[in-house]
Amino acid sequence: MTEAEIELENKAIAKEYKELLKISYQTLNDDDKKLIRKAFDVAVEAHKDQRRKSGEAYIFHPIAVAKIVASEIGLGATSIASALMHDVVEDTDITVKQIEEWFNPKIAKIVEGLTKMATLEPDPHISMQAENYRKMLLTLNDDVRVILIKIADRLHNMQTMESMVDYKQAKIASETLYIYAPLAHRLGLFNIKTKLEDLGLKYTEPRIYKDIVNRMQESEDEQKAYIKTVSDILKESLDEEQISYSMKGRPKSIYSIRRKMKAQNVTFDEVYDKFALRIIYNSTPHEEKFLAWKIYSIVTDHFRPSPNRLRDWISSPKSTGYEALHITVMGPKGRWVEIQIRSERMDEIAEKGYAAHYKYKQGVTEENSLDRWLNQLKEALENSETDAVDFVEDFKLSLYAKEIYIFTPKGEIKSLPKGATALDFAFSIHSELGLRTRGTRVNGKLVPLNHVLSSGDQVEVITSETKKPSVSWLDYVTTSRAKNKIKSALNEDTKKIADDGKEQLQRKLKHLKVNLDEKVINEMVVHFKLKTSQDLFYRIGAGVIDNAQLKEFASNRNNTLFNFFKKTIKRAPSIPTMNTEASDAKIPDLLVFGKDKEKLDYKLASCCNPIAGDDVFGFITINEGIKVHRTDCPNAISMRSNYAYRILIAQWVDSSKAANFEATINITGLDSAGLTSEITKIIMESKVSNIRSISLSEDAGIFKGAITVIVPNNDILKKMIQNIKKIEGIEKVSRINPN
Repeated sequence: MTEAEIELENKAIAKEYKELLKISYQTLNDDDKKLIRKAFDVAVEAHKDQRRKSGEAYIFHPIAVAKIVASEIGLGATSIASALMHDVVEDTDITVKQIEEWFNPKIAKIVEGLTKMATLEPDPHISMQAENYRKMLLTLNDDVRVILIKIADRLHNMQTMESMVDYKQAKIASETLYIYAPLAHRLGLFNIKTKLEDLGLKYTEPRIYKDIVNRMQESEDEQKAYIKTVSDILKESLDEEQISYSMKGRPKSIYSIRRKMKAQNVTFDEVYDKFALRIIYNSTPHEEKFLAWKIYSIVTDHFRPSPNRLRDWISSPKSTGYEALHITVMGPKGRWVEIQIRSERMDEIAEKGYAAHYKYKQGVTEENSLDRWLNQLKEALENSETDAVDFVEDFKLSLYAKEIYIFTPKGEIKSLPKGATALDFAFSIHSELGLRTRGTRVNGKLVPLNHVLSSGDQVEVITSETKKPSVSWLDYVTTSRAKNKIKSALNEDTKKIADDGKEQLQRKLKHLKVNLDEKVINEMVVHFKLKTSQDLFYRIGAGVIDNAQLKEFASNRNNTLFNFFKKTIKRAPSIPTMNTEASDAKIPDLLVFGKDKEKLDYKLASCCNPIAGDDVFGFITINEGIKVHRTDCPNAISMRSNYAYRILIAQWVDSSKAANFEATINITGLDSAGLTSEITKIIMESKVSNIRSISLSEDAGIFKGAITVIVPNNDILKKMIQNIKKIEGIEKVSRINPN
């Protein structure tokens, strides 16, 4: 770089630093500014010789992360300083001990928590990535600010991924959707969660992302005009009542539109509420609830509300702290519009999560506010001895679950995740109460322990001093807290047997010339189709796994991932790069893998039934070779996040002979004479190889059909679907995943 370029870059760095101080959500005193300046100087010096893949000076990244922490998450000087130094221990010679000496133990601990783990060798039998997630989540027990700064770090990385290769983008985006977006959701960071989800979709399903963006841009002017019509009608009445407010329309996030399209199996045009109107009013704490319902009354004077779409999170806030009234009303032209009513305080909490809580509470500091929130999250982390993937999946359930509100016999209210049972409720009150539960009454009526609760239920727990949990209880509960407490109680009885079993296993394997270490334990857990090492030791101690089975394991244990590749994946000569002009008329029907486009044996995954032309990837299984999945497969995000090293790039190319694929379509519409023959005629004209199964029915004038066809590729399938849609009376035709 020339001196002029260096000077220009230094000016840009100084500008970013000044902006960081300016945009801080909290008021920074002189001591805070000195602390941040010191952290900035350490970071600049530490990263002075580093550059990002884009070519810019590395220091821009920690400053950007600190800006997110300061303005979007709303944390104070301690967190801003930690964010500035979040990479210095990992990337430079500076140690955690030095940071403690230069600053204080709190900052040193946060920076230590933020230092990434060393890269671990991939093991085919366990997910090292899931282990990393578990360790990251367990830092919640130390200081939730570690997770918050990690979320900010992830957001900036997602915003600057353009220079990365495709497969790395897909891996990082999958991790983001799998763990970081749910964490942001659970911590009440709505803005950041939305950005993470949209960016995640951009890199996991780029074609669908672009299509939705284009469709939204096409309809943007129309949507703005429609929102203006609705807001103008409400404005007059709100002004009449002299309410101080602001109103803004916002489109739904790209990810939430995609999620609705998948969940309801609908097209973009069939997603009706693609935008919402937010009314944010100014109020004293005393009048806050009264004004919310006054605005609700004004809205419903003009527009008819949907009775089953009222969400009152003011009387019963979400466990994330979110408060608002949500109503869906029928607007002009017969279109549904969601209207969100929030006070300015509620709006700040919705945007910044708990960081805004202590702004509104006198004498509450960042630290004790964090502790209060941290206690709500710790329950999901109480038992971390389970398999890492199971642990992360359980934890994720508690992050994204919708909430229901349950009353105790005394009228106190408890929030539980949707789908929770009567036994879950008992454990939510107190773990000892849960363990001694003999029965439950819901709304005065005796119900089974696995009775699924509904919002508004009143639950009474009947206990017995002699009652003990049984293994079947694990099937009666859905919450992590209840599961972990039941497992702990059951484990007390089995722990002694498992301890004896571990000693026996060590002795027996020694005779078979096998050393018992973590890798061998993981191999045995997979070999005997178990879930945890505790299960293994218990079965050895109880005599369920005998000496003959151990000998069989020892003789087979050389079946490593390397040998697995060697024995079960047959390689063929690489496919040369295709001449685009020559192949334009040909339809790709053969899969090749990796950068070298190698032909390998594979199976098509039954969970998503890929066909030629679908966006796909390969996944190396332990026992069944390569399985090919669609990129929008329900399991894709989890596989790419937990087992990235077992993902293979896959691409369709042309082959000399056409392959055949199975696909199922659902058809709904108005029944009419000759409809069945019209559909059959189109299918037969569509060059399908075969009709595997056909199920057609009529119910009170509604036609329903499910047809499974064998097709060479998705071009033929798409044309067939388009032609069926043209039949008069047909409402919807869509491809579905197998059950």
